[in-house]
Amino acid sequence: MVRFVRWAALGAAAALLMSGCDSAGDDRSDNGAEKLDWGRCEATADSPAPGDEWQCATLEVPLDRAKPKGETVGIALIRAKATGDDRIGSLLFNFGGPGGSGVSMLPSYASTVSSLHERYDLVSFDPRGVAASEGVRCRDDEEIEAAEAEVDATPDTPAEEKAFLADAADFGKGCQKRAGKLMAHVSTTDTARDMDLIRQALGDEKMHYFGISYGTELGGVYAHLFPEKVGRMVLDAVVDPSADAVGHAKNQTLGFQRALNDYLKSTGQDPAEGSREIADLLDRIDAQPLTTSTPGRELTETLALTGIVLPLYSKDGWPSLTSALEAAEEGDGSELLALADGYNERDASGRYGTTTHSQRVISCLDDRQRPTPAQTKALLPEFERISPVFGRFLGWDTAGWCHDWPVPGQHDTPEVSAPGAAPILTVGNTGDPATPVEGARRMADELGKDVGVVLTWNGEGHGAYGSGSDCVDSTVDAYLLDGTVPKDGKVCD
Repeated sequence: MVRFVRWAALGAAAALLMSGCDSAGDDRSDNGAEKLDWGRCEATADSPAPGDEWQCATLEVPLDRAKPKGETVGIALIRAKATGDDRIGSLLFNFGGPGGSGVSMLPSYASTVSSLHERYDLVSFDPRGVAASEGVRCRDDEEIEAAEAEVDATPDTPAEEKAFLADAADFGKGCQKRAGKLMAHVSTTDTARDMDLIRQALGDEKMHYFGISYGTELGGVYAHLFPEKVGRMVLDAVVDPSADAVGHAKNQTLGFQRALNDYLKSTGQDPAEGSREIADLLDRIDAQPLTTSTPGRELTETLALTGIVLPLYSKDGWPSLTSALEAAEEGDGSELLALADGYNERDASGRYGTTTHSQRVISCLDDRQRPTPAQTKALLPEFERISPVFGRFLGWDTAGWCHDWPVPGQHDTPEVSAPGAAPILTVGNTGDPATPVEGARRMADELGKDVGVVLTWNGEGHGAYGSGSDCVDSTVDAYLLDGTVPKDGKVCD
């Protein structure tokens, strides 16, 4: 299963650099935190090391906060020192997920934030349970591919429903078997507390932070826990903190349908008619998967929908969506399959990435809400009213994502109120498919009066900064570099 909620497509669409990290030393910094032993980032089997300007380290943090002297988890870090003389401090990035690797992503993102790099050390990390920080893997490649081919994520019959729920439960059991004790200690709150240890280890008095997609939720939780430590914080492509698990699914159903409507308008199609045609295509694929140019692999409805989703994360992907849909209408599923593989991190040799494994383990520990199949079925008409294309998939996802999960969830919605914190800039994008623009205002409201400040861009894609708006980029830069807080409600066209 692939859940669209909270995954930052920045990680899915970019060519990511994977780097190994040296271990930290046993020394302590002046403030008592573990001192980081920065060293060269090593190459992995999948990719070369980044350039010499990048350094890596590992910070050991308690696995269980209730046992501060017990077992530890190694948090992988990467940094590039500020290029100018007028250094502000470190700027910590989280690119989303949950489950996205900051160690892999930051080198490829550095050109986007080159103006910030002059005065900030660029820093990112793999959160606990992700990639180099004891990343969770719940299934092997063969099991993943078999589930993709055999499990219908929009079940239409009792037999399909039974298989769907059995697969969901099996996935959770695989996570528990492989993750062990870590399974109960990878929540967003755990990671937010790790972030403060990172801040201390970096020697920063305040946390300067740039969070994207799920990274906005993480930033909000950090601000709630450590309001007095908030420095300059940007939350871009904001997850709505007032929504529970079902609410998130509805928000995303709306967001993807909006993005699809904008895409269809750009091609001269009526959005309602174009959506019906795509829904009809998916129904036909559900009944009879399409052949592809890859031996032994067909395009199922679930893979087709995943292939449609990926290009909606960026306007630059729209031409590839047009080509893939046209090919599918002609009976060739190869292009949609290739797009789905890009989202699922599947390479040509059949190896899969583990982002969605970590994503599921973290979000199911966070989210207490567990809709039953009966409750989900009652919700499906509403989901389908919101979107005839994405509604059934995201509706059923509410039942399957954490079905029979072996660890209970912690809350219905995250706590992000941060009274007394410095102003935090929340950035929303009217065409954002994954995190609808309304989330920026809701995050600002929950952060509290005189804390949350909203900037809106009338644009397309997941995330606003670095997406082509000089207005957005200059406003964010002025805030991060000079401390200039824009007027709440500023709009960039």
